[in-house]
Amino acid sequence: MTLPDLAGWGAWAAIAAMAIATYLCRISGVVLMGFIPLTPHVRRGLAALPGSIVVATVLPLVERLGLAAALALLAAIGSMVLRRSELLALVVGMVVVSLARAFGL
Repeated sequence: MTLPDLAGWGAWAAIAAMAIATYLCRISGVVLMGFIPLTPHVRRGLAALPGSIVVATVLPLVERLGLAAALALLAAIGSMVLRRSELLALVVGMVVVSLARAFGL
């Protein structure tokens, strides 16, 4: 009796393992939050979380990409404050970074 060739299954096993790990990471937050009472303090912390994630993601990019990225970010934020349109903020940010780069910033 010979064993089947398992060399071709390595990639599929890795994909399946990562899919399971991803699912477990996503569902664990929902399960764990079921045990935490939602006090006003916890609610304020959860409300601040999306903003802090955006800042933690964007600021290193601004630091690495320089003044043009900082100007584009400020313009996009200003557009969001004034118009509340994500698409418009995206376009404004892209236009500002393009113009800044065209002028050598």
